[in-house]
Amino acid sequence: MKLFNTGEIRNVGLIGHGDSGKTTVVSSLLYCAGAVDRLGSVDEGTTVTDFETEEIERKISISTALSHAEWMGKRLNLIDTPGDSAFVHEANAALKIADVALSVVCGVAGVEVQTEKTWRFASGHGIAHAIVVNKLDRERADFARVLASLQEAFGREVAVLHLPIGKESSFSGVVDLLAMKAYTYAGDGSGKGVEGDIPGELQDQATAAREALMEMVAETDDALMEKFFEAGELSEEELLSGLQGGIRKGKIVPVLAAAALKGIGTDRLATCIATLLPSPNERESMAGKVPATGEVIRREADPAAPLSMFVFKTIADPFAGRISLFRVVSGTASIDETVQNFGKESGEKLANLSILQGKDLEKISKLRAGDLGGIAKLKNTTTGDTLGDANSPIVIDPVVPPEGAISFAIAPRSRGDEDKLSNVLARLVEEDPGLQTSRDPQTHEFLLSGTGQKHVEVTLAKMKKKFGVDCELHPPKVPYRETIKKKAEATARHKKQTGGHGQFAECKIVMEPLESGAGYEFVDKIFGGAISQGYRPAVNKGIQAAAARGYVAGYPMNDFRVTLVDGKQHTVDSSEMAFKIAASMAFKECMKQAQPTLLEPIMTVDVEITEEFMGDIMGDLNSRRGRVQGMDSVGSGQVIHAQVPMAEMLTYSQTLKSITGGRGSFHMSLSHYEEVPAQIQQKLITERQAAKAED
Repeated sequence: MKLFNTGEIRNVGLIGHGDSGKTTVVSSLLYCAGAVDRLGSVDEGTTVTDFETEEIERKISISTALSHAEWMGKRLNLIDTPGDSAFVHEANAALKIADVALSVVCGVAGVEVQTEKTWRFASGHGIAHAIVVNKLDRERADFARVLASLQEAFGREVAVLHLPIGKESSFSGVVDLLAMKAYTYAGDGSGKGVEGDIPGELQDQATAAREALMEMVAETDDALMEKFFEAGELSEEELLSGLQGGIRKGKIVPVLAAAALKGIGTDRLATCIATLLPSPNERESMAGKVPATGEVIRREADPAAPLSMFVFKTIADPFAGRISLFRVVSGTASIDETVQNFGKESGEKLANLSILQGKDLEKISKLRAGDLGGIAKLKNTTTGDTLGDANSPIVIDPVVPPEGAISFAIAPRSRGDEDKLSNVLARLVEEDPGLQTSRDPQTHEFLLSGTGQKHVEVTLAKMKKKFGVDCELHPPKVPYRETIKKKAEATARHKKQTGGHGQFAECKIVMEPLESGAGYEFVDKIFGGAISQGYRPAVNKGIQAAAARGYVAGYPMNDFRVTLVDGKQHTVDSSEMAFKIAASMAFKECMKQAQPTLLEPIMTVDVEITEEFMGDIMGDLNSRRGRVQGMDSVGSGQVIHAQVPMAEMLTYSQTLKSITGGRGSFHMSLSHYEEVPAQIQQKLITERQAAKAED
């Protein structure tokens, strides 16, 4: 396997809205460059980068995948990321190790929600941008309209490098404004164009577009601007170097035209990547911290520097085990080298050093700074870890995964799978940090949280197909709680005499409500020896046991204080158990006076949508007893902030998908507890009593 120098590497993260054609663009580039012997198809399930069973069946990318090709002496590392809203967080993690983000935009739909979201991801990582307008062979595709939407969304930096030849089904090639040549294609998927003269009807448009490009390039550099004013134009060399610098600085975003499924424009795209887009040593150096001191340092992409490697993704393979995908941040990684995991302070051996072509690992002896690769079976390394030379420690901050937007309860269908469940879930969370697992201490359900219902459903399908663990999914039980609204006091005596040793305990307690979120508080105000010190903790335990069982509907009692003020004991018949029972009796007596009530969890909900759905979404939130707290503009979209009872949000993902056609997304987290409205409270109590009667 050929070893590439840092300046010969191009790490390109393909991003964009779902169904814009990112995976097809990758397939077309691989085929055009001769890296594969057939053009992969999403519909046929034959693409290199969509190899998971769920990806093939659903015809969408679910996780980030790597592939590579050689073009003009450069290694093109192509990072295919998901665009579906349920999995788009994968793109954010992948862009940390890319040097440029290539936004794939549908020639029919133009800029969409995830186009803007992934663009913000790339901007947050400080990397360069480029755009390819794909699917220009489709009905209603319009390059000029899409270009206008791109410039409106991303500014005047968006600059045309290609003009399409033909429209919709007659789209047959592109005019390259740098070469000032036309490239036409047979549409057979080969991706190889035939060079020729610019068609007469496009000559004036191409001349004007090239002049506009030249002027934009001149604006990126004072020396070029001076030359442009003096001579009225730039030389070919000045235009090329100025364009490279403008892209690198983020002052120019080149736009190319393509129809990847037919291979139209593919070779020009590959040439653009190889000649115009930045290499690893042309991007800003990667920052990290010295573990011992917290000092921030930077690592240049220099093969001669101390070795540092950042693990950006983990693949959980049931046969090969854990496969860690990484970027060589600095230095040179060599097979069988021993490195240090700086976060876990453990050693690792770089056996099985590979580069990836989708799911296939190709052995390689070395990888230089800036290159991407994979290692199987590292012992302690997981996503976000930094490895490297033990004498030059650095820890690079991982990308923070999104919090779970929605949780579902899961349970194995077979008892034999119960022991496997935790281990399999741990491996899947390693692979996708956007998943979280927990056990609800109140309902005792095992919860799996993700970005949406599709995310959780796909995870369950993976568990079954990859690891043979079959689970059923159902909405989690709402963790209602109980509390009191009034102060109350009660004295309870537990006395039992059956001959011989009896039982005796008496306690007087005062119960009062506390503010929301305060929990439970026990105060001992007994003076003297009414109840000896040894029995007072038993009163506390008895209260807590009774509170856990609830009073109104059997939910745990919260946000109240109990003060032990008096009591009596017997020198022979008193015991810890007797005081626990007496405390429980006193608790129940207080409940009769204290106006117990039900509380429900209120969630903070952030819904991200485009403006056209604002009215429908706000109306739906109001119908769910939600309270809209405000709105923010994010790009061309809107984020609605609301507080909604958890009970009303259990089926929200389906509703949001229905209203927005899958273009909306939401996130929710626990805010606080509030009293359940009286009519709903009565219904819950009735249902709870009926369930107890059945049991």
